[in-house]
Amino acid sequence: MSEMPHDERRWEIVLSAAVQIRDELAGHGRVLSRVPIDFPAAPGGLAPGLAVIAPGAGRNARGRFEGTDVEAVLEVAGPGGEHGTPAGVYAECGIPLYVVIDPAAGVCTVHTAPAPGGVYREAERVPFGNDLFLPLGDRTLVLQTDEFPIERPTPGKA
Repeated sequence: MSEMPHDERRWEIVLSAAVQIRDELAGHGRVLSRVPIDFPAAPGGLAPGLAVIAPGAGRNARGRFEGTDVEAVLEVAGPGGEHGTPAGVYAECGIPLYVVIDPAAGVCTVHTAPAPGGVYREAERVPFGNDLFLPLGDRTLVLQTDEFPIERPTPGKA
């Protein structure tokens, strides 16, 4: 049996995480995927893999949510661990929770405590198969990672 293409794996993770987040939010916030959001540190905005929007957030004059409405960003890493927007941009914008899901390593890295200068002061690695606890203000979402597909290296590729 052949390996699934990388994009299919990433989509499976995004879809699984989005459904779980939506169910956990139970109407108290929203989850968006690849929807442009206005961030002060990113002229033109960014479209995160997944963004958790705070309850009661409204759209601005451009029809977008603001970075201050974002409670968490989740990105799925591509080959070699790249994951689009650098963590520093989200830290600079004050996003309290930034998660990188890495199917090649089979691990999620949860970044918290954004600090001036575009850094997160804390990071916790959670291997696939363990529940991922996402603290959002006065509540905590729990994502199950046991069905996230792990990207196995292709034989003969470096």
